Amino acid sequence: MRTALVHHEDMTAARLLWEDPECEIERPERLTTALERLRQWGLEQRCLQLAAREASEAELGLVHSPEYVSLVRGTQTLSTRELQALSGQYDAVYFHPSTFHCARLAVGAALQLVDAVLTGAVHNGLALVRPPGHHSQRAAANGFCVFNNVAIAAKYAKQRHGLHRILIVDWDVHHGQGIQYIFEDDPSVLYFSWHRYEHGHFWPYLRESDADAVGQGQGRGFTVNLPWNQVGMGNADYVAAFLHVLLPVAFEGGYHLESLSQSVCMVVKALLGDPALPLSGAMEPHHRFGARKVGRAGGATPGLTAPASPHSALESIQSVRAAQAPHWKSLRQQGSTPILNPSTYSLERRASPVSPGGPKFKAAEAQASAALSSLLDQLHLNPTLPVRTAVALTALDAALVLPADVLRQEGSAPQEETRAWARLHEALAQDKALTALGKVLHLLNGILDGQVSSGIAATPEPALAPTLDVVIRRSLSHGARRLLCVAVGQLDRPTDLADDGRNLWLNIRGKEAAAPSKFQVSVPLPGTTGGFVSCVLALVLPLAYGFQPDLVLVVLGPAHGLQVPQAALLASLLRGPAGGRVLVLLEQGSTSQLAGVLARVWQGEAPPGLGPFSMASPEDTQALISLRGQLEAEWKMLPVAAPQVP
Repeated sequence: MRTALVHHEDMTAARLLWEDPECEIERPERLTTALERLRQWGLEQRCLQLAAREASEAELGLVHSPEYVSLVRGTQTLSTRELQALSGQYDAVYFHPSTFHCARLAVGAALQLVDAVLTGAVHNGLALVRPPGHHSQRAAANGFCVFNNVAIAAKYAKQRHGLHRILIVDWDVHHGQGIQYIFEDDPSVLYFSWHRYEHGHFWPYLRESDADAVGQGQGRGFTVNLPWNQVGMGNADYVAAFLHVLLPVAFEGGYHLESLSQSVCMVVKALLGDPALPLSGAMEPHHRFGARKVGRAGGATPGLTAPASPHSALESIQSVRAAQAPHWKSLRQQGSTPILNPSTYSLERRASPVSPGGPKFKAAEAQASAALSSLLDQLHLNPTLPVRTAVALTALDAALVLPADVLRQEGSAPQEETRAWARLHEALAQDKALTALGKVLHLLNGILDGQVSSGIAATPEPALAPTLDVVIRRSLSHGARRLLCVAVGQLDRPTDLADDGRNLWLNIRGKEAAAPSKFQVSVPLPGTTGGFVSCVLALVLPLAYGFQPDLVLVVLGPAHGLQVPQAALLASLLRGPAGGRVLVLLEQGSTSQLAGVLARVWQGEAPPGLGPFSMASPEDTQALISLRGQLEAEWKMLPVAAPQVP
């Protein structure tokens, strides 16, 4: 099994023993409800299940002081009155006689997962734990967190497995200040947190949760805070943050039971390699002024499309890019100037503070639940397909080794259908080309009919362009309302393809940077790792998410110039905009190695590394700037962080 699930029933033992409206939201059902939902969706059974172990006190000492560990150990023998008195010394925390045991299990679960992944026993995994950890500090509990599970796991990975660079992505409504404090001067750990901030009026009310908190000493630039200053961030806002902040830097859970359990299931599905659901709502980040504020807590939950104050996403993203630009070349090369300076907002002009378990937080839970319930409905309407990845091969590729759960598809479309399409092009009349076309059409039909999620097909080189033309026509005439075609290499757009908004043609390795129309874009292939990453994140993916295609067609044509890791990364990232429906069309000569890598990546493995990061050339940067300038008025995902000439 490729994905591990680590938990332990004993972690449900700790619970609140007295009346405290602020703390009652952290309860055992947060764990049990998530586990029940995993079982209902059949996800737990697909994972390698590991029982959490207790972390040793030496392992706790990687982050916490001996005095603090001793204090928590002593809670095992305290009376309820004594526990309540001790809890009152900390912010939003309660202790129970089982807290020490539960918290050690929570840390141990994270360490077991680190061991399982780094020894190769699994590709990835999820540790389902309580109490949580990201607020706790070296000598203090905070925000329901006792021991800092993630921070200890990072220290453990460095010490036990010799890792030199670790990225922590903290996706939570609250800022994980505990992790930030522990690693703020450590350049070996990059900490990224997006969180509700409201210019300092949302818990934990810290100035160091803002965008200009970037770390200290040698760790400057290795703390990245993306503070949302309004609530109700939507899909487009999170995608923009991924593309324009998190991923450029990376390349160089909640308290409401229903939303929490659904989020856990979505994470496990992603780790297992299941395709994501297509994103709903208009793909335009909020960037204008004047909209009303939505009073909802818990706004950092994935997949929401609730309304927001329109300027806040652009303000936050541009502010963090500006703060980080001195520390990251990729952001300097495509930097942007904030349209707003957060310091110009006085806290007195903002809303009153919102506590993690206060009345406003509780009153808003129903809104968060309603928004997230649509995800569950979509999952019921769009269950995991029986075949996630299929490969249409010829006899010459029979020796290719594929993952066990990838379908090696032998069938072909009916002869009448294949020959009818082949009449459009003389090059398809040849026996080998006709045979390959039948296999391609059979695979395409499976994707369009909802029987297959993604596929890889091959065709002889002289027949590649004609086959591409047939695939486009077949897709648009039989079910695909919007088709994104990413053609890499020397491939021309079919001359009579209608420019009617149903197809977006994006040619990488075009002769020049040009956009004859909104739906026809050509860009030269960048010659460096940094240039390629910038092209994908700043152009290809914003266009793809803005277009919201039903199907993505990736074609690697003559002289495409992509290395295997680049092709795998491109194909992997393009699964998101179309809910996993991607067809990759290759020349037969390049099938073996690339098809195997793509199949493994689509089944949950990480793409191969791109190698050392090298900056984009001035020519490639200027080409990207020129294209974005031509297109940003039409594609609203582009202007979020417009690049500038370095």
